[in-house]
Amino acid sequence: MAQSSFNEADRSIHCPYSEKCGACAYAGMTYEGELKVKDAEIKKTFAGICTFPPINGMYRPVYYRNKVHAVVSGDKDHSIITGTYEEGTHNVVAVEQCMIEDKQCNAIMNTLRKLFASFKYKPYDEDSKQGFIRHVLMRKGFSTKEVMVVLVTGDIMFPSKNNFVKALLDEQPEITTIVQNVNNMGNSMVLGSRNKTLYGKGYIEDALCGYRFRISPSSFYQINPAQTEKLYKTAIRMAEITKNDTVIDAYCGIGTIGIVASKNAGNVIAVELNKDAVHDAKINAELNKVTNIRFVNEDAGEFLVDYAREKRADVVIMDPPRSGSTPEFLNSLLQIQPSRIVYISCNPETQARDLQLLLKGGYQVKETAAYDLFPHTGHVETVVLLSKVDK
Repeated sequence: MAQSSFNEADRSIHCPYSEKCGACAYAGMTYEGELKVKDAEIKKTFAGICTFPPINGMYRPVYYRNKVHAVVSGDKDHSIITGTYEEGTHNVVAVEQCMIEDKQCNAIMNTLRKLFASFKYKPYDEDSKQGFIRHVLMRKGFSTKEVMVVLVTGDIMFPSKNNFVKALLDEQPEITTIVQNVNNMGNSMVLGSRNKTLYGKGYIEDALCGYRFRISPSSFYQINPAQTEKLYKTAIRMAEITKNDTVIDAYCGIGTIGIVASKNAGNVIAVELNKDAVHDAKINAELNKVTNIRFVNEDAGEFLVDYAREKRADVVIMDPPRSGSTPEFLNSLLQIQPSRIVYISCNPETQARDLQLLLKGGYQVKETAAYDLFPHTGHVETVVLLSKVDK
């Protein structure tokens, strides 16, 4: 979502890194001012399509991210730094404390930086393909307090591995699992395809909407659990699911929405392209003793094209990536003609585009809501309920 202009009087300093980092577009505003700007942007984006009530802001909108990622690099003095890429560049901005990332993870990152230097681990250089440590990824279960540390390395060989793990746990005993991810690819992807568990079980668990979920290094899981729970409860309430309904959960990730929706549904079909996420989703269904859901490891668009040829669904809940859905998926959706579609989006612009096709195909907007899952950044999460127009 683009940042609108705002009055200088609304400014307040929040973060010393925001100007270089660029991740927090609204870091210089009061939170009340930010929500007003986001409401205005939503109104503009959906003009002529539908209206939204005021965005649901977050109580205490700081240190909310349960997923922390840092690039490992070196400064001019060859000291180890961790941080993020400067907006629009490949230059690393050294960050010692991020105000939107979990405080505990910030502390662990500071310890890691010190230990990298102590163990003489060199940052990986993408140009020369030399060095060892590339990235650090951390994930935290806000309900369970479990913490995962993923060390992304350019090589499988891990010098002084056992001593490093012991030193890290001595300083940060709250860490529940440590994973080495090997990424020797010459691209900008953070994670490679190979994970090696160095300590613990190799994953964490968290609770959401009364269910427990397993989260692996590469699995998608919403980064703001407090706001996500509110969003998901709203989406499932909108869907008005009954035991007579077949529900499709498209772009299901580790199965969060589908599993929560299964309580009210006859059966749920959850579709996800990421095989690691589907693996976790199946385990999550077993963990929660959910038997009326099945998972399909396939592109959601391709699945729906085939599914639409012979079968029907009563409710479709869709939560596509930022690029939105595809024409193939949306056209198949119109062929299936579910009575209700709940469209969750992290990109209002592509959602507005997709809604226009669904409205032309015989649907009408019945309810809308917006949630600020990403305070201080230029992103919002919107959810729209559509129903079939009676002819």
